Amino acid sequence: MTVERLALADASQVAEVRRRAVALGRQRDFDENDIGRLALVVTEMANNGVRHGAAAEMLLRGAEVDEGGYVESICIDRGRGMADVTACLRDGFSTAGTPGTGLGAIRRQSDFFDLFTVPGHGTAILARVAARGRLGDRPHLAAIGVPKRGEDVCGDAWSVLRQGPRAWCLVADGLGHGPLAAEAAQEAVRLFRKPPHASPAALVERMHHGLRATRGAAVAVALLDLEEGSVTYCGLGNIVGALAAGGQSRRLVSHNGTAGLRSARIQDFAYPFSGEPVLVMHSDGLATSWSFDNYPGLLSRDPGLIAAVLLRDHERGRDDATILVAAPATR
Repeated sequence: MTVERLALADASQVAEVRRRAVALGRQRDFDENDIGRLALVVTEMANNGVRHGAAAEMLLRGAEVDEGGYVESICIDRGRGMADVTACLRDGFSTAGTPGTGLGAIRRQSDFFDLFTVPGHGTAILARVAARGRLGDRPHLAAIGVPKRGEDVCGDAWSVLRQGPRAWCLVADGLGHGPLAAEAAQEAVRLFRKPPHASPAALVERMHHGLRATRGAAVAVALLDLEEGSVTYCGLGNIVGALAAGGQSRRLVSHNGTAGLRSARIQDFAYPFSGEPVLVMHSDGLATSWSFDNYPGLLSRDPGLIAAVLLRDHERGRDDATILVAAPATR
């Protein structure tokens, strides 16, 4: 699913955010009441970003569910954050001389709302508005993919296959960036989605042979099995994998190489987990130096919010960037 990324440098950009969000809503059969709620939500979010945020941005995407569809808006900034979230959500509270109804209105008009803030380090706000309020179950997985600045297409791709308590997750990073990288990454997705749903190593092997007509890609596949309490992971190239569960976090092993070009070794690694797992996979458009230890409370937030915060703080800025977060337990 394409993510639209819009800067919030000044108030003149709020109208463009609203126009783009409304267009996504109309594509998903929003009625006029839904459109009104969506317009209010994204307008208040964008205004908050302009007033309070530094380097604020809005991420917009539309998604489909059985009952119709929804629009997800995430506003991320590097501003001063909120010292008292409860007070900020109360109508009438303001630090900018406004009526103070922004966050409260966003939460009331959204079908799902979540927020993560650290005083002195910024805020991330997520809202989902659904057609006729039919949001369905809370998504257990989220992915954000953005192209290198100045490019029109993202050379990364991701995909997920689900089968009962098991989910196969793929992140692919086409070599370089631009249309040829995107072609390689999308071919990796096509090969990944072909049956049968085998082990991660078998799927990576399939992609390695199938990508020889392309420029190649770094790929990684994780099999998350909630019934067995395990993650099986196979990576070829510089896709980063990490698993947080039971109060501990570990990085997952990949081998050097490029699917379609060269492979030192293709091998599965199995990792047990207990508690409620959070799996993170991302391309090298994000730096590898991040740690959940620096984000108290973030692991309990919505997967989309986790992905957005890591993108905000660790994007390298010189390549496409894709991050996938799976948090399938009920939280």
